[in-house]
Amino acid sequence: MMSLGLALAVCLGLMVADAVARAWRLVWLVRGVGERLTFRQAVVVNAIGDGAAALTPGRVGGEPSRLAGLHHAKVPLEAGLVVVSFEVLAAWPVIILFAAALAWRYAPEWIVTVAPPFLAALGALWPWLILVGVASIGVIVLARRSASPWLHRLKKPAIRLSRYWKRMTPGPLLASIPMTLINLTTRTAILPVLAMTVPDPPALGPMLLGSFALLYSQLILPTPAGAGGVELGFLAGAAGQFGPQETALLLWWRFWTTGFGVLFGGFFLIRLFGWSGVRRLWRRGPDPETPEPPPGTAPGVS
Repeated sequence: MMSLGLALAVCLGLMVADAVARAWRLVWLVRGVGERLTFRQAVVVNAIGDGAAALTPGRVGGEPSRLAGLHHAKVPLEAGLVVVSFEVLAAWPVIILFAAALAWRYAPEWIVTVAPPFLAALGALWPWLILVGVASIGVIVLARRSASPWLHRLKKPAIRLSRYWKRMTPGPLLASIPMTLINLTTRTAILPVLAMTVPDPPALGPMLLGSFALLYSQLILPTPAGAGGVELGFLAGAAGQFGPQETALLLWWRFWTTGFGVLFGGFFLIRLFGWSGVRRLWRRGPDPETPEPPPGTAPGVS
């Protein structure tokens, strides 16, 4: 059994490793389209995206905020859009293979040991499931309306997008693969590390599978950070039963996988753009014709 203090220190180390891996992935992809981005700037850009994604319905604010961060670092908007697109295209096959490997190795054990109590608990929580479903419908509508100013801005520079797209070479894409694996591994490992603080934790294999499923279900759940659905899944036992400490464990797990990113990203977002700048940015998006940072903002990172 691990002490809570040691578990939190390990979680912090996992988050740092994740931030480093994702920052280098972004740096290499930006260089792949012929632009320049420092490691420190990449950390800030990713932090801003994490915070915005966690706070907006359907994670709709994540990529626009990263584009704004890249724009602030003097990466042209079209180049940033191409970089983000390549990042997604390179990451999703790795995510799918990682999920398939976990399922192939641990799904049989999960079905036998975790699925029966999990499904029984979900049955008892059916009123909450209906409430989350109804709320999600409204959130989807809100997310689409919020994204419209950005989509309008990104329709114009198709020719320049094509130019940046053609610059990308296979090297940065291949180099991004191990960085994505580090991202997946560190994030998935947070729950098992925290579970080591309880007297009788669930079996490691099914817990790893459940941890991955809870984390990445946020990509398809429309509420901010999967709020509601993720908590129901956790408390119902998607990653196993944690006993009397499951509520505290849920709060710590949510802090490291969501709250930490919100605090870290929110700090940089407000520092760079200010409160009024953030509101204006979300309503209008960055101007693709003006790559310089907005006047009056805090000094950029370098």
